[in-house]
Amino acid sequence: MLAVSGLLVISDAVGTVDFPTLGDLVDGWIEQHCLIPDGFQRGKPFVQYDWQFWCTANHYRIREDVKFDPERPPMNQAFTYRRSQVVAPQKVGKGPWAACLTANEAVGPALFAGWARRGDAYQCEDHGCPCGWYFAYEPGEPMGTRHPSPLIQLTANSQDQVDNTWRPLTAMIRKPGSRLGKLLLPREDFIRVVGENDDDPELDRIDMVTSSARSRVGNPISSFLHDESGFYTKQNKMWDVADAQRRGAAGMGGRGVETTNCWDPSTESVAQSTYETHSADVFRFWRNPDTNPRLRGHDGKPLSYGTKVNRRRIHAYVYEGSDHVNLDSIEAEAAELVARDPAQAERFFGNRVVAGGGSWLPDGLWEGRRADVVATA
Repeated sequence: MLAVSGLLVISDAVGTVDFPTLGDLVDGWIEQHCLIPDGFQRGKPFVQYDWQFWCTANHYRIREDVKFDPERPPMNQAFTYRRSQVVAPQKVGKGPWAACLTANEAVGPALFAGWARRGDAYQCEDHGCPCGWYFAYEPGEPMGTRHPSPLIQLTANSQDQVDNTWRPLTAMIRKPGSRLGKLLLPREDFIRVVGENDDDPELDRIDMVTSSARSRVGNPISSFLHDESGFYTKQNKMWDVADAQRRGAAGMGGRGVETTNCWDPSTESVAQSTYETHSADVFRFWRNPDTNPRLRGHDGKPLSYGTKVNRRRIHAYVYEGSDHVNLDSIEAEAAELVARDPAQAERFFGNRVVAGGGSWLPDGLWEGRRADVVATA
């Protein structure tokens, strides 16, 4: 379902992909090249959950009126959305999904390459990958191509946070037999992208950027990931980092993705700013339990997170579709955290915007921001 209010576009449910997108191509590429990074399924092909595919399809949604000129490709102007935001609870699968998109931005079909005619196909061998995979297009479907000189920055406020994506990405690459292992070469704080610019150390790379290691901020980049942007504030100067990276991407025709838990509204974070923007070219996915009418009490107010039965209903909604998540395990951790820090528990597991110190925002504030929303299937 897509919610629309003026220029505000927010998705809080998985819908039907009935628009032109590179999503099917990217989905097939991910399944062929990316691996589940850990657990009992480690090493098996990464198959996106429905909510992940929905976000991928929207991030790679193509404008219906875009024209393709091979001499001057439209780059980011081919896409409906300049950047995407995913707001989701702990351990739902944001990091591995972002790792897959990062791999695609580096060595997969990340750019629009025109409209397909009968017989057209994406073939890995045409893009430096010897795996033999190909994808047959339907006539009129948007085609994809590899970026000729990717410069990607994975960003977080701390090393632990950037590891949310860096660790699964490098695990996918290093797994014996990984197809990504022939295309991406991990180093200590960057990943070399195998391409035509191997003699230039400043080109074809994925860099790690944190608050303490941001020397490359300001460089032109083709793509960025802002992980846990709910912790990007003016006080820790991560707001400046995010702004600089967006400018760097704009200058190179690039785009970005933002993933985060719910934010503390008292901190004025980048995540909150992204959610509140009225720019039509920012896609947002957030299963907010407070706007779900099924998660309200008899008094019409959002269910309290303080009782186990309510938490169970909330968790079932916000973790819907993430089959690796055991809700009993989530409840055990949430119940312990509620006793110590209820606001943190609601943000991390309940996917709710809650002010620090356990205090709710004034009743109706967040719901009021969407009071005039019209839901369309």
